[in-house]
Amino acid sequence: MKRTHHFAIDSNDQAGILNRITAVFSRVNLNIESLSVCETAERGVFRHSVQVFCDQAMAKRLSKQLERQIEVIRAGFLPADELIQQEVALYKIASSSMLEQTLAEQIIHRHHARVLSMNSEYTVIEKTGSRVESQALLDDLAPIGVLEFVRSGPVSISKPMTAGTSAADMSFFKQSATCDTHQGDGVEPNNH
Repeated sequence: MKRTHHFAIDSNDQAGILNRITAVFSRVNLNIESLSVCETAERGVFRHSVQVFCDQAMAKRLSKQLERQIEVIRAGFLPADELIQQEVALYKIASSSMLEQTLAEQIIHRHHARVLSMNSEYTVIEKTGSRVESQALLDDLAPIGVLEFVRSGPVSISKPMTAGTSAADMSFFKQSATCDTHQGDGVEPNNH
């Protein structure tokens, strides 16, 4: 059964790694629904968050292919329903709409959004939440007139582990990645 899977791919900071990661998905003709890259808690290690719609067997195959990339430290996936996800949306509306109508203020308040910036020409509104929530705010602001709209990809963290979930299966979702090259060769890692 196909569903949205979230891939967490930790890599070293190397030029061209994003291109090689996306090529893995392109080779099997999968559209990337969402992509974001950010630095993890460990300096020089980046998290590539990729969402694709595929079945479990394809997700496993892709995960193995991703881990074969030289700069990739680890790669794994979880279905979207096993994650807590948020995204940021920004909306630009004419400031005259804010000043002339109380409707805009009511909409912003009802959606738990906030005014990020305001000047005489435009007002920028920020909404953090799910894609459904950011779309609902966009729909409600449409009659007022949205000059510009942009939405980030989701940022995700795994839900708490259940008794049946192994820590090894979830390790790729921890922010601190391990780059120790001696793992698995019988040499004890040097923990500072």
